[in-house]
Amino acid sequence: MSFKVTNRCSDTSARAGMLSTAHGDVPTPAFAPVATQASVKALNPETVAELGAKILLSNMYHLYLRPGVGVIEKFGGLHRFMNWPGPILTDSGGYQVFSLSHLRKVNDDGVTFRSHLDGSEHFISPELATQYQESIGADIIMAFDECPPYTEKRGEVEEAVIRTSLWAERCLRAKNRADQAMYGIVQGGGFADLRRQSAEAITALDFDGYALGGLSLGEPKEITDAMLEATVALLPDDKVRYLMGVGSPEDLLNGIAHGIDLFDCALPTRIARNGGFFTKYGRKIIRNAKYSDMNAPLDYECNCYTCRNFSAAYLHHLFRCKELLAYSLATIHNLHFILKLVSDARQSIIDGTFKEFKEAFLSTYEPTDETVRLSQMEKGRARQRAKFSENPSPRNEDNVD
Repeated sequence: MSFKVTNRCSDTSARAGMLSTAHGDVPTPAFAPVATQASVKALNPETVAELGAKILLSNMYHLYLRPGVGVIEKFGGLHRFMNWPGPILTDSGGYQVFSLSHLRKVNDDGVTFRSHLDGSEHFISPELATQYQESIGADIIMAFDECPPYTEKRGEVEEAVIRTSLWAERCLRAKNRADQAMYGIVQGGGFADLRRQSAEAITALDFDGYALGGLSLGEPKEITDAMLEATVALLPDDKVRYLMGVGSPEDLLNGIAHGIDLFDCALPTRIARNGGFFTKYGRKIIRNAKYSDMNAPLDYECNCYTCRNFSAAYLHHLFRCKELLAYSLATIHNLHFILKLVSDARQSIIDGTFKEFKEAFLSTYEPTDETVRLSQMEKGRARQRAKFSENPSPRNEDNVD
């Protein structure tokens, strides 16, 4: 496992590099499609690879609950289980555990929580989170952290920062496999001084890379940007900088400009299943009536499989009929768009034109209205809370990415 910065942008903090793992190289900046439950929803692994994905993210929390760590271990690890030959990163499950506030109890030892599937009780400590991820066999594993929402009061965020640091030390002590990298996670909510405090504590530990967690969780974008400004420069220059959970086009370019090397997000695949298509002009909703008889690709400038072969009218028809093919074709388009955007951004860094590339893209791209974006995120969280009721059962499973 190694990482090397190969090119830098003279006008911003953007940089290009190469992350090498036992399962292949990852040119950075890079975007990792989300395969939460060992699958990128609606796509097979070969298609995901053909789209240009070099690394995937899976989630230990969900895989621990089903099929179970032992099942994956029996198959020789996650790569063989899901038939993905490239690198895999596993999240420790910290965000998932802490998002289920009414189903868990936390103390310095770890977290006791009830499964959102059947209500059964479980306990995860930093040591167990490390052990489970080692058994799963990902190339990169994450330290177990406490992820407070940005709305949390300062006192609670301070406690989470301290606990995250203590847990990070315990994760490193528990790590046994030399063929896996482990990344530490910086927390701190929306408080710049706590972000700096967390960054100083986490980077004092000998992790292979460093992640920024607890962002893109419903906070206004100016807060996200302020936290990047306060934190990224404190992360070691010679190690991977990973911004967790960020995947909208404008946020990816902003993160790259700050010097971020790695991203993951369920947004491209999630909005695809709801009929949202990324284009260079902004997000388009294929369900809209204006596409019902459009005898042309939704995005005529795109050369993905979907846009080369199908009209907007056909896609509109598939979504109206709720045909399963709709979700595959939309996901292909969105992942192609995002992966190409990040790849093109990388090439512009190499060419010395990143600033111009970023400005040119943002001059035509219309982001989702901020009020609408925050409202959609809150509605999504409300739906999730309703599904994760006080009496969970297999009948109210969440449709996670």
